[in-house]
Amino acid sequence: MKNPDSQKPARKPAKKTAKKATKQSLTRCGWVNADNEMYAAYHDEDWGVPEYDDQALFEKLLLDGAQAGLSWLVILQKRETYRKAFDGFDPQKMARYTPRKVETLLKDPGIVRNRLKVNAFITNAQAYLKLREELGSFSDYLWDFVGGAPIQNRWKTLKQVPVKTPEAEAMSKDLKKRGFKFVGPTIVYAFMQAVGMVNDHTIDCHCYERVKKMGRRK
Repeated sequence: MKNPDSQKPARKPAKKTAKKATKQSLTRCGWVNADNEMYAAYHDEDWGVPEYDDQALFEKLLLDGAQAGLSWLVILQKRETYRKAFDGFDPQKMARYTPRKVETLLKDPGIVRNRLKVNAFITNAQAYLKLREELGSFSDYLWDFVGGAPIQNRWKTLKQVPVKTPEAEAMSKDLKKRGFKFVGPTIVYAFMQAVGMVNDHTIDCHCYERVKKMGRRK
């Protein structure tokens, strides 16, 4: 007589395989490598979701600057070690970093060890604090460049998506005037896409309608 439990181990992997196949079969934006679970999860759960928290916006702006010349996946894989290295992106602490702290950071393999980028994080923390002292809200300042609500685009293909827009150029120009570094218009537009100031999911992407419904006026 067969052991009734003998077939159970064979059924469990089948369920997991089916679940994984379903997840991979979702239609996503063309830039996503669905075989990379971290990248796919970032696209599905983070990218394009409207963000209104001051410190979360500050963190994302810095990480997009760190990406300059690199793949976003490189930064995504280091995001947690960046948070640890930079005190959870606490601008108050970062603004007071000393040259000795910079040298310590440049020895940390968990971040991109580029002196210009590390120093830019400190400079940007100082600029961020000054901006908040003047205007009160970093979020309101940034969202004003898109009229307080996400721009809802309707791109059919990845080729249609721009690398910068007039709104990104205006934001970049003003951030630079206020002392921020690594905030060129291309970097700024990537930031705007990531934090949901524009909905640049292509219309066939399974995230498009969900992200569109999240749009609201500040």
